[in-house]
Amino acid sequence: MTDPVRIRKHSHDDETRQIGIDFDGVIHRCSKGFYDGTIYDDILPGAKESIIELSNHYTLICYTAKARHDRPVVGGKTGTELVREWLERHDILQYFKDVTAEKPRAVCYIDDKGVRFTDWTSTLSTLKDLKIL
Repeated sequence: MTDPVRIRKHSHDDETRQIGIDFDGVIHRCSKGFYDGTIYDDILPGAKESIIELSNHYTLICYTAKARHDRPVVGGKTGTELVREWLERHDILQYFKDVTAEKPRAVCYIDDKGVRFTDWTSTLSTLKDLKIL
């Protein structure tokens, strides 16, 4: 078991009240990966209810590679616009302060590609177990 998240004494205020949530694979199912740059899939089960619950306690920031400036414009829209429209269609945009390509300062991050860091020995072992190394 890993240690719980601890807020450092001199943390920036955002690190005490925000949670960063990845979009693809966490909110949007993303079953085909990047595919053609569109947002083609359904919302993951439990995502909406969890987002609502988290928003009662924290400011939520949605971060996604789709919002990067080097991603293609799809149908005349940027990735940020596409993500915002998708979140709005699923009635959850109002729970997010922002949609960004940058990982925000936060209490924690909810991300399908994350590896929890405790120490380098454990991290390398986890990467080997995941067949990344």
